[in-house]
Amino acid sequence: MAGTVEAKLAELGLPLPAVVPPLASYQPAVQSGVYVYTSGQLPMVDGKLAVTGKVGAEVTADEAKELAKTCALNALAAVKSVAGDLDRIARVVKVVGFVASAADFTGQPGVINGASELLGEVLGDKGVHARSAVGVAVLPLDAPVEVEIQVELTGA
Repeated sequence: MAGTVEAKLAELGLPLPAVVPPLASYQPAVQSGVYVYTSGQLPMVDGKLAVTGKVGAEVTADEAKELAKTCALNALAAVKSVAGDLDRIARVVKVVGFVASAADFTGQPGVINGASELLGEVLGDKGVHARSAVGVAVLPLDAPVEVEIQVELTGA
């Protein structure tokens, strides 16, 4: 049975996806104490990257912002895979976003807003977090965006 977080996602027309299987030797998420740390999540939809390329070249900033939202959804799926229920999220502590950027692209914070805004919309005050938005030369599979999150869980 879906909890209130998943009900909010459904209300927004965003069903929680299946956990993206690892592309290498790692776990999608791990729990340590009351914290869950996700691995970097790519904008995978049905097992495939939605778009490839550099932001500011082949991919627009607006497209990349939507892809960051997809990454955040995949991160929530990874959290659920170890926490069991997204309603256990006490707060999102940190979001780290990587943007594969053309040499002159400097809008990384706006791109990662896609992830931050989704977390805020779905989790309310629990979705407010610290964040880093980093421009990089290339990401796995030529993905334009990658997002990882750290969340604190309630004890229940």
